[in-house]
Amino acid sequence: MNMETVINQQNIQKLMDIFYAKVRKDPELSKIFLPAVGEDNESWEKHKEKIGRFWRQMLLGEPVFDGQPLKKHLDLPPFPRELFNVWLNLFSESLHQIYENDVAKSILQKATMIAQRFQIAIYDMQIHG
Repeated sequence: MNMETVINQQNIQKLMDIFYAKVRKDPELSKIFLPAVGEDNESWEKHKEKIGRFWRQMLLGEPVFDGQPLKKHLDLPPFPRELFNVWLNLFSESLHQIYENDVAKSILQKATMIAQRFQIAIYDMQIHG
């Protein structure tokens, strides 16, 4: 299988499909995501599209995302900090299914920085929505 060496809109969408299929099946993450996103495929398609726009903005610099991801996480019912590691592990697995190793590592580095910022805001600063 040819691994992607360039990040583009199409492979970001593929990443969303692969990653969120894993999230929906994960016994821990699904407990958080299913109530927040919904049970039906249409809700998940909307979620993947929105988060895909977030990653297009983060990775490609396209000004296509208009949400408040930290606020969305702060508004969730409390969940264990360790689930960020579960999320990152599934994200890493998904990245490595699509991208060449250096590209996957670069994206994962950005995702890890975002996760760290969210954890500081949620658990260390004790800001809640």
